[in-house]
Amino acid sequence: MANSYIARQPILDSNRKTIGYELLFRDGPKNTFPEIDPDLATSRLLSDHFLSTHYSTLGKHLGFVNFPYQSLINLVPTLFPTNSLVVEVLEDCLPTPELLEAVRKMARMGYKIALDDFVPSVEWKAFLPYVSIIKFDIRIVPIEKARQFIYKLRESKIVFLAEKVETYQEFEQAKAAGFSYFQGYFFSKPEVLQRKALEPAFWTMVQLCKEVASEEIDYKKLESLIVQDVTLSYKLLALVNSSSVVSSKIQSFKQALVYLGEERLRKFVSLVAIASTQSDKPDYLYGLSIQRARYCEQLYATLNKNGETGNAFLTGMFSLLDSLLDQTLESIVSEIPLEAQVKEALLEEKGVLGTILALTKAYEQAQWQKVSELASQLGIADAELSACYDDAVKWTADLLNISPE
Repeated sequence: MANSYIARQPILDSNRKTIGYELLFRDGPKNTFPEIDPDLATSRLLSDHFLSTHYSTLGKHLGFVNFPYQSLINLVPTLFPTNSLVVEVLEDCLPTPELLEAVRKMARMGYKIALDDFVPSVEWKAFLPYVSIIKFDIRIVPIEKARQFIYKLRESKIVFLAEKVETYQEFEQAKAAGFSYFQGYFFSKPEVLQRKALEPAFWTMVQLCKEVASEEIDYKKLESLIVQDVTLSYKLLALVNSSSVVSSKIQSFKQALVYLGEERLRKFVSLVAIASTQSDKPDYLYGLSIQRARYCEQLYATLNKNGETGNAFLTGMFSLLDSLLDQTLESIVSEIPLEAQVKEALLEEKGVLGTILALTKAYEQAQWQKVSELASQLGIADAELSACYDDAVKWTADLLNISPE
């Protein structure tokens, strides 16, 4: 469908494991369907996206979806399976008797109902017995005020979700206040401010990534780097052997090269390298690093059909290294022999790569106005933005072997 965007934002539990994604749609009626009823537009977006690309990659994760008032009254959510959908009642919905009846019906059918951007008021009290999740935007309702409300409902089965959690400190405060689920970009910022020494394994990772991003891969150099690190070589062989490409077990790295070929080898090395940085980070961070790398690469490829996309891939992947290594990007980049255009993109969002990175971040955060402006700047069509994002999500799920757990 032309001109429709969708992004996924992770929802994590208190152990920072991904339990679901909020699926964020661009506002179709304003941007795409001025002559079509908003609820019809929402339904079309849901059926086109939720039931196709993104539904298949949710696995057993929950999909949190916003529904406007009329869609709820018309019971549109009941078109979708109960087990994977969380029905979000938007904050601008009025608590009418009709809405209460619709919510009651859906809850009795087994749907999880969430109140989005909730602000406590007497009018919503009648809804609470049918609600599974209450979402507080901690920028609107401070954590301390939310804590009091959570305490009042401590005997209920309602689970509380903190939105717009932007720092590790806020994450810890929200946990202490009784929140169980968390949404926001707190995991995209360093948790520890002191500087850590870059370990040898990290240097190997950087060299590997540079090597596989080259236009012509030097297999001898690549092999010598792999064998330096037992963990990396083991992981790479394990990944190769678990690949559907391989019909018999691979015994050496040289054999692996033959089976994989340049393109797939580049992806595997990137995956192994990024996953070897630190093990105490949210699982979503690794996936997001790879997804971001792929999205940057795909967007760059639409601009340069025959161009080398290695630097675009590296820009996306390295853009989260501050979170993975608990350092600032400035300190990391100063020690890595990256090309100038990648450094400029990472630190200042300058140049074509910088604009692509800014566009990627805006897309992830569903800042659709900014997405449109940056896409126009680059000359990338709406349809390509959407197709590249769908590809990045699917490709990452395939690479990480994401399957229903």
